[in-house]
Amino acid sequence: MTTSTAAPKNGLDRFFRITERGSTIGTEIRGGLVTFFAMSYIIVLNPLIIGTSPDGTGEFLGGGEGPNLGMIASATALIAGVMSILMGVVANFPMAMAAGLGVNAIVAFSIAALPDVTWADAMAVILIEGVLILILVLTGFRTAVFRAVPGPLKIAIGAGIGLFITLIGLVNAGFVVGGGGTILAMGNLGTWPILVFVVGLVLAIVLHVRKVRGAILISILVATVLAVILENTLHIGQAGEDNPGGFNTAPTFQGVFDVPDFSLLGNFDIVGAIMHIGPLTLVLLVFTVMLADFFDTMGTMVAIGAEAKLLDKEGNPPKAQQILIVDSVGAIAGGLGSTSSNTAFVESTAGVAEGARTGLASVVTGIAFLLATFLSPLVALVPYEAAAPALVLVGFLMMTQVAGIDWKNIDIALPAFFTIAFMPFTYSIADGIGAGFIAYIIVKLARGRARDIHPLMWVVGALFVLYFTIDPIRAALGV
Repeated sequence: MTTSTAAPKNGLDRFFRITERGSTIGTEIRGGLVTFFAMSYIIVLNPLIIGTSPDGTGEFLGGGEGPNLGMIASATALIAGVMSILMGVVANFPMAMAAGLGVNAIVAFSIAALPDVTWADAMAVILIEGVLILILVLTGFRTAVFRAVPGPLKIAIGAGIGLFITLIGLVNAGFVVGGGGTILAMGNLGTWPILVFVVGLVLAIVLHVRKVRGAILISILVATVLAVILENTLHIGQAGEDNPGGFNTAPTFQGVFDVPDFSLLGNFDIVGAIMHIGPLTLVLLVFTVMLADFFDTMGTMVAIGAEAKLLDKEGNPPKAQQILIVDSVGAIAGGLGSTSSNTAFVESTAGVAEGARTGLASVVTGIAFLLATFLSPLVALVPYEAAAPALVLVGFLMMTQVAGIDWKNIDIALPAFFTIAFMPFTYSIADGIGAGFIAYIIVKLARGRARDIHPLMWVVGALFVLYFTIDPIRAALGV
């Protein structure tokens, strides 16, 4: 860990140990703003992921038969702001938080979409998961669970979610469709909305390759401007049977500033979750979300700590316990705010690259998110086609983790493949994780290495077997 012996200049300096860590207040402010611009795309993407999919009753998040993107954007920015500030003040670590990509996909496509399940039920799952994670952190059990799942399988889960998110982006943009005698096929590339997607994707790739900070946000903004220009000059309109070449979500201007709508706060139903999802499925879904939260945050805080040169000799960041506690509270806050679990964002490394070394940077990022709650009407301007390139690029970034898997070791390579492949092909993250865990146990048994299987993996594997066979079991029992 790099430290300075110079005396702090004021109370703010002393509280955040700014001079001690070799930084300045100006540097921390700049780093915090860079982190915000690097991750502010979540204000747009989170509503598009959890706000455009109806629940098991046919209603959208916030109620009604149509998306409530502005409302979700306000809540997303609010919870991200509060949690980032909390991370900075409590843990004094330059790591911002917001609704986690991957987890929000689990909520939208693997939980809320279940028959008869409401969005309030789905958010209750996130709330329960957050409380359990907090308990596990406080009791020290989180490390035991972390060690139970083989490292390569943890990597495969992240990579699989990345591939799944990429597929969602391609489908949302109309670049990939069903039909033509195949399960999936290329969409009609001769439309203006596809041009918006392609321009956004190419720009995101170029900016990312050239290491331009805020590449994802810039690509969304440019693609949105192009979409607005095309809509207002050519009047392309919304896609439908009579307008197959239209936007999946046509950009509509509804103003710039508005009083934020926080009606989503407190919209959860624990009793409903138990009744509609069922105890067994509920346990499996909570565990699935816990896996994503567990391993993503641990890797992120180590990566940020390494970039900031804040790790100790054992490779641990300062106040690791406080970091994990705040992260657990982020899951609880995400459930309470109906924004999905909030977790650490690896984009915080952009602020660290600008020199951020303390929690003051996270506080600055949080304040920027709070100010963004007044800009929710702008979300209506962003069509699927403009945001989809970000999903594709984020999917790529998550897929790069596969380099950490030893593909020559069949003991882990085959389970990892099952995990990654089953997620997009079944359109279910939970199914992918279950397939990977069961495959891991089967391979170990086939090779006579049952002793290598952690007891917790036996338990989880058995639960997933029940999860996959529960419907035929119910049918056989006539229940």
